[in-house]
Amino acid sequence: MTKHIYLLLLTLATTMLSLKAQQTPSFTEYNYNPFIINSAYAGVTGATEATLSNIGFGNQGFEGTPRSLAFSLNAPLKNEKMGLGALVISDEIGVTSATQILAAYSYKVFLNDNAHPYWKVYDRSFISFGVNAGALLYNQDLLRLGIQNDPNFAENVNATLPNIGAGVLFGHANFFAGVSAPNLLGDSLSNQDNLQLSQPIYGYTGYHFVLDKYNPDFILKPSLLLKYENGAPLQIDTNLSLSIKGAIELGAGFRTSSSFNALAGFYLLKNFRALYSYTQGGGDSPLGNTHGIILSYKGGDGFLLN
Repeated sequence: MTKHIYLLLLTLATTMLSLKAQQTPSFTEYNYNPFIINSAYAGVTGATEATLSNIGFGNQGFEGTPRSLAFSLNAPLKNEKMGLGALVISDEIGVTSATQILAAYSYKVFLNDNAHPYWKVYDRSFISFGVNAGALLYNQDLLRLGIQNDPNFAENVNATLPNIGAGVLFGHANFFAGVSAPNLLGDSLSNQDNLQLSQPIYGYTGYHFVLDKYNPDFILKPSLLLKYENGAPLQIDTNLSLSIKGAIELGAGFRTSSSFNALAGFYLLKNFRALYSYTQGGGDSPLGNTHGIILSYKGGDGFLLN
């Protein structure tokens, strides 16, 4: 009975917080794998990238706290103007689980032909346009709550829905800015009245400050993420990280839901990166604290100088 009460409280709390089948990625995820929220990122670095993330493992607190497992792969095509990518992400929170499977395509328009100095993030200024399409497998195990005589909890919710999204990304030297809507359809094609899926819009920007361009051992990376959902308060993430000699990464951030984020990681053999993240929930949040691990591979010159 106590377990059911915990699950019910979490389900109700996450509904009020508008966490409807699509959690906001942790800042470690979207800062170090922008493809997870923006299809326009596919192929923009000029190298194949693969990322595996596990956010929410070892969570403390009661059963049903958020968990997310994701794998993504993106790469440029030979002409460098186009990119392809694929993503599988599984979210669990309370009695709700959602798995997204999608493929993405991007096309870049280069704004100049002059290469930037070697310590810049992007070789050339560009605007990238991206689209994604796939499917969302959604499940709410409402009967597990054991609530009697309430039609809203009388049956489970199971749905498979198409998912279409789009995004734009601008990159210039060490500056970037993007806007994306990864799920434009939401629940509009569902035939179930009790299914509510969010249609978030993300806007984000950041800059990489090379403290000494002649010896770029220290790179400061401030960034900002905005998330808009109809009927929910605007969410703002502010983050700051520091890359040290291309070997160590440290960072911290704050989300308007009163959660605090921190990360630490290292680079190995220039092509591999491992990051650990920690999120401290707000004092009135039922979601508790969250641990995460992100493992990434990048081909070519790897993660050097970015």
